[in-house]
Amino acid sequence: MKLNKSDIQKALATISVAGDGKNMVDAGVVKNIITFGDEVVVDLLLQTPALHIKKRAEVDVMKVIHEKVYEKAKVKVNIKVEATKKQNPNEIKGKPIPGIKNIIAVASGKGGVGKSTITSNLAVSLAKMGFKVGLLDADIYGPSGPTMFDVLNERPLSVTVDGKSKMKPIENYGVKMLSIGFFTKPNQAVIWRGPMAAKALNQMIFDADWGELDFLLVDLPPGTGDIHLSIMQSMPITGAVVVSTPQNVALIDAQKAVAMFQQENINVPVLGVVENMAYFTPEELPENKYYIFGKEGARNLANQLEVRFLGEIPLVQSIREAGDVGRPAALQENTPLADAFLETTRNVVEEVVKRNESIPPTEAIQITTMAGCSAVNKKK
Repeated sequence: MKLNKSDIQKALATISVAGDGKNMVDAGVVKNIITFGDEVVVDLLLQTPALHIKKRAEVDVMKVIHEKVYEKAKVKVNIKVEATKKQNPNEIKGKPIPGIKNIIAVASGKGGVGKSTITSNLAVSLAKMGFKVGLLDADIYGPSGPTMFDVLNERPLSVTVDGKSKMKPIENYGVKMLSIGFFTKPNQAVIWRGPMAAKALNQMIFDADWGELDFLLVDLPPGTGDIHLSIMQSMPITGAVVVSTPQNVALIDAQKAVAMFQQENINVPVLGVVENMAYFTPEELPENKYYIFGKEGARNLANQLEVRFLGEIPLVQSIREAGDVGRPAALQENTPLADAFLETTRNVVEEVVKRNESIPPTEAIQITTMAGCSAVNKKK
């Protein structure tokens, strides 16, 4: 007897793989049917390597062909397994954020070097230059953005955008901001494992109405850990700014931060290094500079790593006071301190322009383990 391929296909459409609601044909399990007289070869593609599932599928195919097509048919079943990757519900997926042109990660190798202070003053300086700016406080365990922008008691409202409910970022000094600090009490510790932190970041990134932004600054936590990978998996980072103080202890960790971004399977352009607390000038001796933490350490590191030195910010009491009262020092007009932040910010913008003109857009990384210028508006 000569077997008919369509008859076999109809027979296979009456059975399904264990645990799958669809029949084998509609589910795409049956990849090929070949007939030679009374012989038939059926190729199946399963999504599970479980032995009992494979054996059950083989038996069901042979049985249905014998019962519905030809009881003496010589049936051979080839099974190939292509297991699907299990999706982590807390994993952040890499995709661009509509309306945001450039995403700048601000990082430091170690804590206490003033990374959040630099981030907040960069954001204010960009806003003063006329850019549309957002700030994502991604330091889940030590959020300081709400304090530095004097919005500690604010809470994001819910707005409807294209039929979807989204968070409206808090805005002050021309900067839109979201932080986990808006959702916790000042004396409440955030004790979360990585997946919970990633889920919170996911919501602040993609469930927010950021609107049109020229720059979104991401204030990363210290170090080179899980949160950093989650951020770089979540969205295409235009470039990274690394903050350090001049002393060797900080420079060693800053070098690790640069190395993280430059690692082959991450490959985020490093825009440059900012030296914070570069020197101390007492108010009564404005011409004097005292290099308390060492001299030009971050500048030398930038030269060594062949990245741009973006600027130096002095150790000044008013910077600390401005941050504590929620009014970033860069808001001042025509002061040496405001000029220092403005010059650093201009250098960051210049590097973003060069980066967007010379290399393709950064892609969000796929990794699970570690081994004042219009040109800025170019499409990423």
